[in-house]
Amino acid sequence: MISPGIVFSLIWILSFTNPISGPTSPFTAPEASHSPEVLLESLAKRYTNVPHLDAISLALEGWEKLENELKKPLLTVIDFTMPSTEKRLWVIDVDKQEIVLNTVVAHGRNSGELMAEKFSNTPESFQSSVGFYKTAETYQGKHGYSLRLDGLEKGFNDKARARAIVIHGADYAREEFAKVTGRLGRSLGCPALPTELSAKVIDLIKNGSLLFIFGKDQNYLSKSPLLQP
Repeated sequence: MISPGIVFSLIWILSFTNPISGPTSPFTAPEASHSPEVLLESLAKRYTNVPHLDAISLALEGWEKLENELKKPLLTVIDFTMPSTEKRLWVIDVDKQEIVLNTVVAHGRNSGELMAEKFSNTPESFQSSVGFYKTAETYQGKHGYSLRLDGLEKGFNDKARARAIVIHGADYAREEFAKVTGRLGRSLGCPALPTELSAKVIDLIKNGSLLFIFGKDQNYLSKSPLLQP
């Protein structure tokens, strides 16, 4: 028979050597950081085109406040402080700290030419709207497969549904178009995407992820409840 003392010793040793349990496990993953500096540093190590710090910082402020209302860990950032010839839309997996997709995106025709400089929440303004949106359902419309957006900020983008501000594909939003004209074509206010990528982006972010459109709009930046401490 094995003495009780030997059994106790074996149990004590095993409690410190089991790799799948206890605080000494080497497989415990660190918790993902939502700090904009940490996130950008992580992304910059693997990707050549990453969001500007000011855009991602504001996007993460809203993310922290809205995270519990979302169904996906994806954050889409559109930076309208950049020209339309640059890839200014990122789909980011915040938890994994990965850029899932990066592409060009068009702005509204009355927001500006190469740059989006004016923004509006008014119907028939044909301008883009800044702020946070929650992605909703898909549908087939005049632009084909499209994604409805619900604006989350009263006075800035809450009329997105009434204005039919959606994500859709468009030939004028392709990089080939910009090479000929010097800029992307422009929409009636929608964030339009290249036709060859629009369905992929829509399927990634549809049904409950967060989208943030950043622009140089001091009224929005100073008054948005989601960006205030």
